[in-house]
Amino acid sequence: MTDALVLLVVVPIAASLFPVVLGGRFERIGWFVAAAMGLVHLGLSATVAARVLDVGRISYAVGGFEPPFGIELVADGISAPLLVLVSLSTLGVLAYARRAGPHSNAFYSELALLTAGISGVFATADVFNLYVFLEITGLATYALVASGRSPSAALASLKYLFVGTIGASLYLLGVGYLYIMTGTLNMADLTEAVAAVGYTSPAILTSFGLIVTGLLVKVAVFPLHTWQPGAYAESPDTVSAYISALVSTAAGYALVRIIYAVYTTEFLDAVPLASDALVALASVSIVVGAVLAVMQSDLKRMLAYSSVSQFGLVVAAIGLANETALVGAVVHLVGHAVMKGGLFLTVGVFATGLGVRTVEDFAGLAAKAPVSSAAFAVLAFSMVGIPPAVGFVGKWNIVVGAVEAGAWSVAAVVVVSTLLTLAYFGRVIERMYFTAPEPEADAVSTDGGNDAVEVSFGMRAVVVASAVAAVVLGVLGSDLIAVIQPALEVYF
Repeated sequence: MTDALVLLVVVPIAASLFPVVLGGRFERIGWFVAAAMGLVHLGLSATVAARVLDVGRISYAVGGFEPPFGIELVADGISAPLLVLVSLSTLGVLAYARRAGPHSNAFYSELALLTAGISGVFATADVFNLYVFLEITGLATYALVASGRSPSAALASLKYLFVGTIGASLYLLGVGYLYIMTGTLNMADLTEAVAAVGYTSPAILTSFGLIVTGLLVKVAVFPLHTWQPGAYAESPDTVSAYISALVSTAAGYALVRIIYAVYTTEFLDAVPLASDALVALASVSIVVGAVLAVMQSDLKRMLAYSSVSQFGLVVAAIGLANETALVGAVVHLVGHAVMKGGLFLTVGVFATGLGVRTVEDFAGLAAKAPVSSAAFAVLAFSMVGIPPAVGFVGKWNIVVGAVEAGAWSVAAVVVVSTLLTLAYFGRVIERMYFTAPEPEADAVSTDGGNDAVEVSFGMRAVVVASAVAAVVLGVLGSDLIAVIQPALEVYF
């Protein structure tokens, strides 16, 4: 059954070849290959998750070479839910893309490759292979952003390439320092090796600074976020939803693994400046990201800056080195993927059916697209942190963890960011439900009726499913925490 771990990476990589190879003869085969890949991936991830729930942490030695000399893949209470999330997100985006596009075979090849890279990030237990999977993720994302076919999309992709390459290079340099000092790349083996070298060793401190900075670039924490607004705003709606749901989530997960599985809480105790720097940087990102989101009129850019703020919450929780806060960080990673992916898809529905993309255009939208508007409102209020949605569960645990750690400033920052989040989503909801539409803004409804021809049932169904999932995950929040917490307890 542990073979399913390696297949979670192998199957998408293999699937990425077929649209290119067969594309010359079959113009639209890419979607069918990707859909088959998504279904197989869901079966594999569900198998892995069931096994983890049954026996706890499982591992797979690639090629039969046992760690620390071989490459190890692992699944536990953190990575298993995230692998299922990858499967469901892939299938949801594919259902949306069936009508919305892009329709090229190259797009589906790149999407399959991105699925492989993200799955590898969640499954690997080797710091060098984490770099490899992060690079696969990055290369696929650069291509997907450029699939927008516009000059601005190409520019956004190029900017993302430059900034992402810098982040990856910093990470790889840090791994080099680790390997020179310890002679191993396996995360479990590094736990003991780093302690043996000494937490305050200049080489270990340098490796920590390089690796964490590289990952913070990938997470898009202010001021290392410059690639994200353009990448999210200029790429096709399908791409924006997928990368907003999973790419920074993968980097956030990698940050958790590196800090707690490699350097450990003992390192953070020995070098308190590391925790303080993470919390300070994250706190600035939380507030600045939310303020920048308030200033946007374009919905996709607003959502992009919102992610800068929301991932600041995750990084702050990581820096607190507190079990409750870390549980909140992981829950927020899952919840943010569902909420933000759904929000981007909903904006895509509005743009496709009604041609609206700015806050000003949303006047009276609820009357013309009631179902999609309701889904947007549910997802928006979940992002604010209103119960019983999953946004509340993650934020609540982060605030409680901050209070337990005596970090009252972090708790205050989270409260301020929540009010700012309510401000930028509230103005959109107000225009949707309580502002009369301009006469010239009338257009066909996207939510039913004989005129609803531009937006497919699949597109609307995915949007509604995202909103339902955000609420269900919140209601089942204690169950999700029960799965995650045992995997985190080993770090404390």
